[in-house]
Amino acid sequence: MTITNLIDSETLIRLGISAFLGLVIGLERELKRKPVGLKTSLVICIVSCLLTIVSIESAYMFPGDDEVNITMDPLRLAAQIVSGIGFLGAGVILRRGNDTISGLTTAAMIWGAAGIGIAVGAGFYVEAITGVILLIFSVEFMPFLMGLIGPRQLREKELALEFLILNKEGISEVFEKLKSGKMSIKKVRIKDLEGGDQIVQLVITVNFRRKTTDIYADISSINEIKRVKLEEL
Repeated sequence: MTITNLIDSETLIRLGISAFLGLVIGLERELKRKPVGLKTSLVICIVSCLLTIVSIESAYMFPGDDEVNITMDPLRLAAQIVSGIGFLGAGVILRRGNDTISGLTTAAMIWGAAGIGIAVGAGFYVEAITGVILLIFSVEFMPFLMGLIGPRQLREKELALEFLILNKEGISEVFEKLKSGKMSIKKVRIKDLEGGDQIVQLVITVNFRRKTTDIYADISSINEIKRVKLEEL
């Protein structure tokens, strides 16, 4: 008897499908240069599938005997995967210096990859494939679609703006110029420096079609502003 006869072909099919679906999810993150990319998604999806298979098979492998009746939950290990994967998700959520949170989508994708692996391991192939298709559509195409036909708030992007202002009396005038340039101000932070100057930190929203370089040029042209720093959130 060869080793291939000892391995259930159904198990190999499930692991292969989970690897392919994990590859699809990982490529989406890899193309965006996110912390969790191809290798991590593959590991999560394949191991989640494997643990689910082990959990199901072991539940029926040890049924007990006439004296002892062993009852096991077939998806007990899978339930632990869902809670345990949260540690990986928490590791990619970052808090930036401007009080903005990043990495939530990547954390959700980690959780999704584990869910896809569990679904394949339990034998729900069509459901898992459909889930990956909807997942990629939601992450890649839905924001673009909402940007075209959605509410105004969904057609805007947020930018973190920081600049030095030499005259505190001119702050209000700078804000008016920003608003006249079709920039909405959401958050304001002003810090006094030792020399009497002020550092102003803002979160502004603009139309998502406007180029960041054009916005930088418009802001830099304001006379009261020096040392502009602009970052897309």
